[in-house]
Amino acid sequence: MHVPRTGQVVTVFRNRLDAEHERAYRDELAVVAALATAMPGFVETKTFTAEDGERCTVVTFADAASHRAWAEHPRHREAQRRGVAQFYGQYSIAVGETTYASAFERGSS
Repeated sequence: MHVPRTGQVVTVFRNRLDAEHERAYRDELAVVAALATAMPGFVETKTFTAEDGERCTVVTFADAASHRAWAEHPRHREAQRRGVAQFYGQYSIAVGETTYASAFERGSS
């Protein structure tokens, strides 16, 4: 389990894919996800899909500088343009800096 820390930058990316482009999207995602995980300051990413088909991806970077480097990366920007033109029926993005963090994990005994 990821333990959150203050100062981390978290992006919440909600979207709905156009079904006919699912395979091409998965290919693009594989490239972009590999790039993101290799970026300095990358912490984690997880994607969840709701019963109604909406997807939510949460991406965490260690700090604002590493998040900005990812946000401005040319290949990531290219993927964003392709997403708008081809993959997404709708999306929203919210980005924030963690001002409070806490975690709990029940110990095994």
